Amino acid sequence: MYDINESKEIINKAFIAINIGREPSGLYEPIAYALSVGGKRLRPALAIMACNLFTDKVENAINPALGIEIFHNFTLLHDDIMDNAPIRRGNPTVHAKWNNNTAILSGDAMMIKANQFIAKTPVEFLPAVLDVFNQVALQVCEGQQYDMNFEKQQIVFEEDYLEMIRLKTAVLIGGAIKIGAIIGNASKADADHLYHFGENLGLAFQLQDDLLDSFGDSKVFGKAIGGDIIANKKTFLLINTLNTLSGNDLVELKKWTKAEEFDNNEKIEAVKNLFSKANVEHLTKERISKYLSKALEHLEKVSVKDDKKEILIELCQSLTNRSK
Repeated sequence: MYDINESKEIINKAFIAINIGREPSGLYEPIAYALSVGGKRLRPALAIMACNLFTDKVENAINPALGIEIFHNFTLLHDDIMDNAPIRRGNPTVHAKWNNNTAILSGDAMMIKANQFIAKTPVEFLPAVLDVFNQVALQVCEGQQYDMNFEKQQIVFEEDYLEMIRLKTAVLIGGAIKIGAIIGNASKADADHLYHFGENLGLAFQLQDDLLDSFGDSKVFGKAIGGDIIANKKTFLLINTLNTLSGNDLVELKKWTKAEEFDNNEKIEAVKNLFSKANVEHLTKERISKYLSKALEHLEKVSVKDDKKEILIELCQSLTNRSK
């Protein structure tokens, strides 16, 4: 059974071997840059690992796994424009390094490339894989729209936020795992349980990201700490702090969220102190643990030997205890 690092190595070697395109360079250089500046390669690696649960021959899963990773990076190019984010993975974002038009067009090309790689799925599995990929890809767009809607809403409920991150982040992790399982010739029941395993893992993963954005170490995390605070992003932490605080603390928090001119560091420090008063760091960790437990419940129901599941169990624990 391949572990996460071995699966990532398979993906990295495959990326080196493929030719995304060279001319016109203005289109393809930003794509090569976006795919080369790191990233966890989590989704394609999980597709390989899921396939490997059912077969030792994972070659058939490599091209679809590449397609999933290219699609994921395409969404980041466009997300960074919408968020006006200058840094991704410790490097300038594509729109910051080039410009918005370049990032849009190169992102569009990446979506096409993603479909080309997904289409290289063995023909007997292709209809099922396309169904999963297309459904997940559309849900990611739905999640992004909800995220943008939240920027204009004064009040966002916790359940709405959790549904947004399920769509924007968790379904792609679940979809990657399900696609790998389908190509490994898993039963429908096993593929579905693995999807829900990945979906719950994805929810825990995103909540950990929320936590790290406020309480992580920027040198380890790979991007500036407090970006969500500066942008007034309606994260799990902010939503629950607004629901928990009262009196002067609530007044202060609302003052910071409404302020148009401020020192970034001062705002980050002040809002983090209010997060601490509301004890939302502990609450977020509790919710991460809840989703992790749900993920493991689904994994337990997958009809493969327990020793094959151990690597995925260890991965769950490492992803939800990570610092980057």
